[in-house]
Amino acid sequence: MSPERVAGGQSRRIVYRWGAITAFGVILGYAAVLLADARHFFTDDTESQYTPLWVMLGRYLREGTFPVLIPEQWMTGNYTMEEAGLFNPPQLLIDLIAPSVDNLAVYATVVKLIFAIIAALGVYRVCLAYGGRVQWAAVAGVAFPLSGWFLFFDQASWMTALTGTAWMVHAWAAAVRYSRGKGGPVPVFVFLYLGISVEYVFPAVESALMLVSVAVGELVYQRKWQPVARLTAVAACAGLAGLMTYLPSMLSAKVSWRGTSQINNDQFLTVPWSESLNASLPSAVPALNSWWGYIQPLPMTYIAWFLIPALAFIDWGRARAAWRELTAVALFAVIFLMWAAGPGTVGPLRWPARVLPMLALGLLVLVCVLLGRFGTTANWRGRGIAAAVLIGLLWVRTFSADPHNVWWHVLSAVAVAALGAAVVWLARTRGATAAALATVAAMLPIAYAQVENIQPNLMSWQLPANRSDAKAAFPEFGGVTLQLGDRGLLQPGDRSLDGAYGSLAFGNYAKDVEQNYVNGYTPNGHYWFGDMLCMRWDSSVCPDAYRRLFTPEPTTGRTLADLMKLDRIVLQRAMFPDAGNQPPPEGWTFVDVPGHERYIWVLERVGGPVSTVNGRIADAHDVTATSTSESETSSKLRVSSPEGGRVVFARLGWPGYRVSLNGRQIPFTTVAKSFVAVDIPAGTENGALEVTWRPPGWKIGSGTAILGLIGVGALQWAYVRSRRRDAAGPDEPAKRPLEEPVS
Repeated sequence: MSPERVAGGQSRRIVYRWGAITAFGVILGYAAVLLADARHFFTDDTESQYTPLWVMLGRYLREGTFPVLIPEQWMTGNYTMEEAGLFNPPQLLIDLIAPSVDNLAVYATVVKLIFAIIAALGVYRVCLAYGGRVQWAAVAGVAFPLSGWFLFFDQASWMTALTGTAWMVHAWAAAVRYSRGKGGPVPVFVFLYLGISVEYVFPAVESALMLVSVAVGELVYQRKWQPVARLTAVAACAGLAGLMTYLPSMLSAKVSWRGTSQINNDQFLTVPWSESLNASLPSAVPALNSWWGYIQPLPMTYIAWFLIPALAFIDWGRARAAWRELTAVALFAVIFLMWAAGPGTVGPLRWPARVLPMLALGLLVLVCVLLGRFGTTANWRGRGIAAAVLIGLLWVRTFSADPHNVWWHVLSAVAVAALGAAVVWLARTRGATAAALATVAAMLPIAYAQVENIQPNLMSWQLPANRSDAKAAFPEFGGVTLQLGDRGLLQPGDRSLDGAYGSLAFGNYAKDVEQNYVNGYTPNGHYWFGDMLCMRWDSSVCPDAYRRLFTPEPTTGRTLADLMKLDRIVLQRAMFPDAGNQPPPEGWTFVDVPGHERYIWVLERVGGPVSTVNGRIADAHDVTATSTSESETSSKLRVSSPEGGRVVFARLGWPGYRVSLNGRQIPFTTVAKSFVAVDIPAGTENGALEVTWRPPGWKIGSGTAILGLIGVGALQWAYVRSRRRDAAGPDEPAKRPLEEPVS
């Protein structure tokens, strides 16, 4: 193949030009969305989980600490369990930059724009890999980031779904190219690893299903097993390299909230086919069960305005000849069409609607490749009638799901019909380029209207975007703080810096203001710790948490506040309106925090902070224990116990701890199924006790990562060797790399 010709004979310059058009289209799409809602990309989990996490992780990385475990952040401190992407280089770069950025809304939007462009270019490349034409490949690329679920959830809120999908789409393109001898194994390996290591399980599973689809498709298309074997090998190498990302979670599942292997169909966010295929009316909102009841306020299932009507303008007689080549795309779409319909929970995978972007991806690639290769305007009147029938069917389903907005749906159907007619006219009179550009241009006002229609944003926490303003308004608390409150008690007028956000920290907000809080946002919390304080994913608690916190633990006689070595407790006044008028718990006193009396009571230790006294030793019964050194992952101390005793640590008992006494490993246990505890043998005199934590499975993960790198290196060597052999021709042996002509 000539180096100037790629993608079905299209010139490299044209391919790059339309790639740039794709990226520019995404930028315009983001601009349209931001005109409707400036905080669209800084909402829900992005503002409450991800951006504060970036700031905190970036601070640790800048200090030279790799933050796998932060014990004082009890709720979220095991970052091998969180969606932190600790082994994902682009994510670490995002973390490193974050502390230098004051406006997190701007930072999140820029980061998401970059990944939306990456995702769009990945879709563009997938279309080209299957012989699509650049114009319609660009249409698919721009349409994907503006599709319903991907725009309103993955990009607005769930950051790791966006990043994982962006890398996975490029892995798909690279996998097809490698299988067809047009590319090497390294891009497949790199993109798969990046998709796996974002530390969100959905992109990892979706990548696996994509690879299955590509393998089956290439076997059908090429009718040879060797390309499939090579693809399987490089996929296995990427899986081995990425295993370290998920081993800690897998080996810690027994104590986490996600420690279930059950399959249930609870109908929550399961999408029937009548909804998931209703993909082209911008006004369509599905009828399914979610947080907002049965009729949804968001266009979750929308994919692209042209997708369904365009089926009428494909020459299906000619397209049938390409069914083998496109088997993988069709299989991919069918797999996720089935998954979106249920079951509701498969182990840690819940809420099947989360895979709607994969259905959108499969259908966009399939339709746009077919339009590019087999699109036609012949017999345009008959095809126009067929398209009108399809639009009518979409309207009927949309009206059935949401009959109260009938005229909005009528307007939506008329707009799609008018836009379709304009694009067909342009295709007939001006050609594919004009039609494709008009198709993209029509996406922009649709995106604006869809976002504008749901204002005010239904998912926003309205957390402050400017960190400097937030830090200036928030109390300066030193030491370790626990907040007891419920986010659900906040009133609409409380959600500002002049209101509750100047005093209370829900989710990961404490990380924004650089405070050391027990509380945090976690989808993978420690089951027993959460149960002990009735603490939920967003760090809200039940009213009984206050009593529980100061109830002595039976085996030690110490309160949970003592075992956690807390320095301060912040009580939400809305939950505990009379707490400050009652006597404080023994050893504690209520203190005044001027300017914050409206929202919080504050308890502090009578004798001052204890979190830094004698390391993380929380209780020593019949043991003399003296801390000699502390780090996030280890506690070293000297212990003496003539009769035998127990040391309890202010450390949450995640799997991965090891304990040694005088260099000999000894067992450990937990108190209240939460606190690490070590029984000291009788007769111990000035013994060296060391408690260390490593991510469970880290040795296995390190070993498999090395094997994966060796494996992809071998595959790359074989690929380069075969290319040299092919370039040399059948009768001429390839020159060795260092061979020089004899003078």
